[in-house]
Amino acid sequence: MKIASKHPLLVGTTCLILGAGVIYGCSDFLSASATPQGALDATNLANRSGVEATLIGAYRPLDCTTSSGSWGCAASNWSFATVGSGETYKGSTSSDQSDINDLEGYHWGTAKAENYLNQKWSHVYEGVVRANATLRLLHQVVAASPSEFSTADANSVAGEAIFLRAHYHFEAYRMWGNIPYFFEDETDFRKANSTSAEVVAFLLADLDSAAKLLPASPRNGQKGRVTSWVAKAYKGRVQMYAGQFAAAVTTLSDVRLNGPFGLEQSFDRVWTGFAAFSNGKETILAYQASANDGDPGGDNANQGERLNMPNGGHFGCCGFNQPTQNLVNFFRVDPATGLPLSITNPATWNTNDNNFTAADVAPVDPRLDWTVGREGVPLKDWGLYTVSQYARDLANGGPYSPKKNVHEQSSGSELLTGGWSPTQQNDVNIHLFRFADMLLMEAEGRIEGGDLATATTLVNMVRARAGVTAQGCALPSDASAATGELTKYPQCAGDKRLAVPINDVSITWAHYQVGLYPATFPDKAYALNAVRTERKLELAMEGQRLFDLRRWGIAATELNAYVKGVGGGREDTRRGYLTNAETFGTKHQLYPIPNIQIDLSKVGSTSTLVQNPGW
Repeated sequence: MKIASKHPLLVGTTCLILGAGVIYGCSDFLSASATPQGALDATNLANRSGVEATLIGAYRPLDCTTSSGSWGCAASNWSFATVGSGETYKGSTSSDQSDINDLEGYHWGTAKAENYLNQKWSHVYEGVVRANATLRLLHQVVAASPSEFSTADANSVAGEAIFLRAHYHFEAYRMWGNIPYFFEDETDFRKANSTSAEVVAFLLADLDSAAKLLPASPRNGQKGRVTSWVAKAYKGRVQMYAGQFAAAVTTLSDVRLNGPFGLEQSFDRVWTGFAAFSNGKETILAYQASANDGDPGGDNANQGERLNMPNGGHFGCCGFNQPTQNLVNFFRVDPATGLPLSITNPATWNTNDNNFTAADVAPVDPRLDWTVGREGVPLKDWGLYTVSQYARDLANGGPYSPKKNVHEQSSGSELLTGGWSPTQQNDVNIHLFRFADMLLMEAEGRIEGGDLATATTLVNMVRARAGVTAQGCALPSDASAATGELTKYPQCAGDKRLAVPINDVSITWAHYQVGLYPATFPDKAYALNAVRTERKLELAMEGQRLFDLRRWGIAATELNAYVKGVGGGREDTRRGYLTNAETFGTKHQLYPIPNIQIDLSKVGSTSTLVQNPGW
């Protein structure tokens, strides 16, 4: 087994060859008679090595695998929860990956939308199949050869697999709500939906079991493996989704006060290709991206994100997932207080229809330039971002590009050879759950319980960190890129600092400002608006927004306003194709279950899976 130099735990396809016979899940997994082609005899795996390899295979579907098809399987859920929430346009050209156009326009019942939805369904249930296969094989090996595993190791393997089973089901729950929940002793996969409430109960039971079985630190010291603290944090997340606010506060505050997690000292260390900052204290759960690990196809190097690089220049392709004007405007702040302009000026924060370039020094939150590539601002250490170089189709996708998933040139995390367009593939871990997200969830739970003082403190912790550093000159090593930057910003000569204080004299491309909320939030309504605003700023383009809007019960209000007008601006005039967007209604509270999966669930002529309401 080849182990990546960056990650002691390699969640890669090299391990899947060994485990294919019991962990591979076909797209028609619901068919009781389906057997993977080329499957190995499970007896070949009935030893410790087989169990460990099968467990690694269960981690692998945290992001797209080579069996997943296209990008509906991405770890970040960008096509569903980021494009689908108004944080980004699909981007690129209208004809490229046109299936996503229907996701962006809320036409979720079409055949094109189903193509992506079925990829997601198939992928998360492949993860479930692999997790359950690990548990079955573990039980078999322990029963036949008790000395193969110590009790502690057997418990940890079981805990990791149970946690992963919960995670994959949670991904399905966030998408579809009413889903079948599968355990390791299931023999017929044509199973009826459980209700959302039943799924929550299953999730919490699995996470409790995992927390009891798992050690407090990663087994074998291998970062990337889940621990008891990961399971506890994830339990609090599920409790928040279920509206169990008091229970969630108890769970999350325990993790905050006693667990190993914390905020990184500056935002540039959260989304990064630098190995020294990877799996830092902010990481709760992340897809362990791995480049240059011996996989000739580069499929471990963020396969699900490879469309989402600035189009052109060094990266070549492809210009998807482009930030919306609405999102960029949302980072504007009140110059008097440093608070979000959407809080202090709700009627006018979104009036700017123009490309927000470095020439416009209206005050902004520095997280804007850690999140969005925009004209005249250094793109990490690749030189200046320019629309002419990086925006693929200005009329269709606008002038901005994603930035969080872009690796730093000096990190050495880029795929060197192999794969499809290796310049787009890297070691940047994809955060699935991180500490700032958890803090804001606890703050939200405390607001619901009436504890506004603690909630204010928690939100201000996130804001204080946001104000530590901003994008610096990061003068690139490439001579041409450096010349372009120095022509515009001669003060950057010799300045290779990626992150600098927000008021550093080198910064002339922005006016960064972050203010803290004074004292205690004045009331519950203001507090909820503040924490929801902070989640949009802190977690922008991380695949959380649509799921947040749904669980808050405001998705229809927010997304219809996003299209038709909010804060003095509307997206259907900025992007003409959005005039054809479907009104976001009650049925959109859940995605439609793919019809192909309903057909595959039939016993005789009767489907066991039931479609979600309205679809």
